[in-house]
Amino acid sequence: MKFAYKFSNLLGAFYRHGNLCFSKDGNSVISPVGNRISVFDLKNNKSETLPVSTTKNISCLGISPDGNLAILIDEDGAAVLVSLVTRAVLHHHHFHSPVHSVSFSPDGKKFVITKENVALMYHAPGRNREFNAFALDKSYYGPFDETTCIDWTDDSKCFAVGSKDMTTWIFGAERWANLIYYSLGGHKDIIVGCFFEKDSLDMYTVSQEGTLCVWESDTELEGLRNGPKYSERKKMEEEKKKREEGEGNKDDDDVEEIIGEDGETRGDVIKGSTDTPKQVEGIKNVRYSQRSKHYFNKAGDFNKLTAAAFHKKTHILVTGFASGAFHLHELPEFDLIHSLSISDQRISTIAMNPTGDWIGFGCSGLGQLLVWEWQSESYVFKQQGHFNNMNSLAYSPDGQYLVTGGDDGKVKVWNTNSGLCFVTFTEHSSSVTNVAFTSSGFVVVSASLDGTVRAFDLHRYRNFRTMTSPRPAQFSSLAVDSSGELVCAGSQDSFEIFLWSMQTGRLLEVLSGHEGPVSNLCFSPVQSVLASVSWDKTVRLWDMLDSWETKETLRLTSDGLAVTYRPDGQELAVASLDGEITFWNPQTGGQAGSIAGRHDLQMGRKETEKITAKQSAKGKSFTSLCYSADGESILAGGQSKFVCIYNIKEHVLMKKFEISCNLSLDAMEEFLDRRKMTEFGSLSLVDEGTGDGDGVELSLPGVKRGDMSSRRFKPEIRVSSLCFSPTGRSWAAASTEGLLIYSLDASLVFDPYDLDMDVTPASIRQQVKKKEWASAILLSFRLNEMPLIREVLEAVPYDQITVVCSSLPDVYVDKLLNFVASTLEKSNHLQFYLSWAQCLLTLHGQKLKNRSGAVLPTVQQLLKSIQRHSDDLSKLCDWNIYNIRYAAALSKQRGMKRTAAESLSDEEEEEEEVAMDSGGDEENIMNESIIVEI
Repeated sequence: MKFAYKFSNLLGAFYRHGNLCFSKDGNSVISPVGNRISVFDLKNNKSETLPVSTTKNISCLGISPDGNLAILIDEDGAAVLVSLVTRAVLHHHHFHSPVHSVSFSPDGKKFVITKENVALMYHAPGRNREFNAFALDKSYYGPFDETTCIDWTDDSKCFAVGSKDMTTWIFGAERWANLIYYSLGGHKDIIVGCFFEKDSLDMYTVSQEGTLCVWESDTELEGLRNGPKYSERKKMEEEKKKREEGEGNKDDDDVEEIIGEDGETRGDVIKGSTDTPKQVEGIKNVRYSQRSKHYFNKAGDFNKLTAAAFHKKTHILVTGFASGAFHLHELPEFDLIHSLSISDQRISTIAMNPTGDWIGFGCSGLGQLLVWEWQSESYVFKQQGHFNNMNSLAYSPDGQYLVTGGDDGKVKVWNTNSGLCFVTFTEHSSSVTNVAFTSSGFVVVSASLDGTVRAFDLHRYRNFRTMTSPRPAQFSSLAVDSSGELVCAGSQDSFEIFLWSMQTGRLLEVLSGHEGPVSNLCFSPVQSVLASVSWDKTVRLWDMLDSWETKETLRLTSDGLAVTYRPDGQELAVASLDGEITFWNPQTGGQAGSIAGRHDLQMGRKETEKITAKQSAKGKSFTSLCYSADGESILAGGQSKFVCIYNIKEHVLMKKFEISCNLSLDAMEEFLDRRKMTEFGSLSLVDEGTGDGDGVELSLPGVKRGDMSSRRFKPEIRVSSLCFSPTGRSWAAASTEGLLIYSLDASLVFDPYDLDMDVTPASIRQQVKKKEWASAILLSFRLNEMPLIREVLEAVPYDQITVVCSSLPDVYVDKLLNFVASTLEKSNHLQFYLSWAQCLLTLHGQKLKNRSGAVLPTVQQLLKSIQRHSDDLSKLCDWNIYNIRYAAALSKQRGMKRTAAESLSDEEEEEEEVAMDSGGDEENIMNESIIVEI
């Protein structure tokens, strides 16, 4: 088995904290999720989490105008420069204090960050040939409090900075004679946003109390004049001092050059003050005047304005409020376009795409990410993860879907290809403790602490079955048999196991015998046997065929936490509280081996713990187990940031995965910072928000989440559930960070088979030229380079596929089938690779069946790929069929209308002819009468 699993995607986390950004083309939105960033493709409905991370949660991010670079800054001010093209980290930098915002200039030559009460302007990476990618150009001082927001003019000549001191400062990015700095007031609260008008110095400022100020400049951008350089200005000041004895020069505070602690030049420092800078002779300084002032809140309404965004081309201002509502106004007239409430929580950030059609909203309270199209008033994207931790997960039989259950009582079903949730069930009224798929893959079963077990139909998206116990019970475990007919749930308060029929929903039996909470259940994949593990240090095997009684009782050395069967049903793995994984033979009831995995967990020390990590690790253990598809390895995770893969035969650790390096989570480090330690313990034990209590309140034993009412709350890192994909090429873990998926990356692995000196790419291509197809395929698999194998396979003529497949040895049949299954998922040559799969299964089907255990993951991968193509093509075909039917019906209807119109016109012509004939008869009669009279 290969263990080269790499981080692939993060599901269940769409937005945590920070600002949103749209890509250059406007079709993707980039969102910070903890210490990572995710890219959501709104056109193709897919998500991707970049394999880069920061030390702590990301507080702000900036995207370069060309869309190639991103700057990620975490809560402590540590910055990471990332290439969005190669998905690689290019540079690390630390600003040594929290950064509130970062923004690139429109021309991409500079970027500005705001921290404390200063704005720092840097040269953009890659523009200058310097070893340090972050070269400081200028420092701008002026605000008295923390700076909050940034905006640039369209030509990158000036930028504005908002502050918590209720002022907005405008600085020149270059050395302008008539604009060094300018301060704007007019607000009574924190500045949330400041925005320049398009191709102008006119400004809009928005504050937290819901006030918009419109500022008009007396100078256009073309009116900015170049000022003297620093050296020239210094000489002018010295000469002026000599001429004006006894007078201090106030401009000395405007511009100066500083030397850092390391002796390097830190660039110019522009220090703003309440006084207006003196004018250069013959040049008038830029001045601002307030044109108008508008209020978002009505009289008596105290709804805080929390976020704002402005699109310069369309003059649209979007403002978000703490109530979850947002307003769209057209400026400068302040005409309300529309207003809508999209959430129950405060809107944390707003972003608009380059065309101004789509508006992105992030709500950190619920982790919501929404993209709204304001012209059609419809959602383009709307996703939300679990409000609290995920408790359990399960793969569908074909590996296409994942189902998760959380503490918020919701059951969510995820598409592993797109990474998005496509249905959420909210029927449970308490925490969902366990979820499972039936063997058909179209029914999801969930157990909850509300005392119900519910079955959901994935065709109609409804809860079609609700199963309850005779007496109220809190269900902590769940299992569904291989046929999908029997559903079992274990209780944590009555220590009983309840058995229902899926078809009727009736309670069939109550299994008693455990003397403690039932922590986990598992059905045998080959027999009608149920395995249950409990806190009473026993594993019971129940006969589900005849008696529904205990068939065997296995004694453990400690409380049992998890149990699982090997895919062939010949082995049972049990995780206990002492950190051991024991293996049992379910036929004989004998122990086959054990793994002591406590030391592999490498527990961290929580900030509020009074004991060391070594002592606290004695109470930690694995809480979730899962066999690999071939049954040779087992995946284990628990109260730690590590997930371990063990070899069962050798009982050794094969690989250990660190699922997170986010120090914003608790229990991440084994040793606490010595600077935060005193002789009485950690400083984190002092919590000023506990009221009358003396210090922080310690959690009771068994409490998983701590006191969420505390003023400072750090979630603890843990893995609550994990599962191998049926294809064996990936595994998923439900953790504090979200739903993590690790996959095999074939491009990172060089795994040759039966390699020889003669096996080279040149010799393989030579065999292709000679049309020795079978020999070329065998040599390519011996070298085992995926692009070369694809090149050789696609060179084989279509009519030679059957001949080549019939001449392959058995060992290469498995390898070729595995390659076809993995390539079919992403290849455009659908019929070509389906022909390969059909020939391999037809010619070697009996031999593959004899070794079905080893081939099963490959067959499931093939089924998953075919099913995905079938779903995509069926949707397209259905769309075309319905459009053709609509066009035919419309044509038929128009034909009927045309026929009716023609018949109506024919009738009218006949009536006219009749009328004309009758008129002619009357004339003849009149003429005859006249003749008679004459």
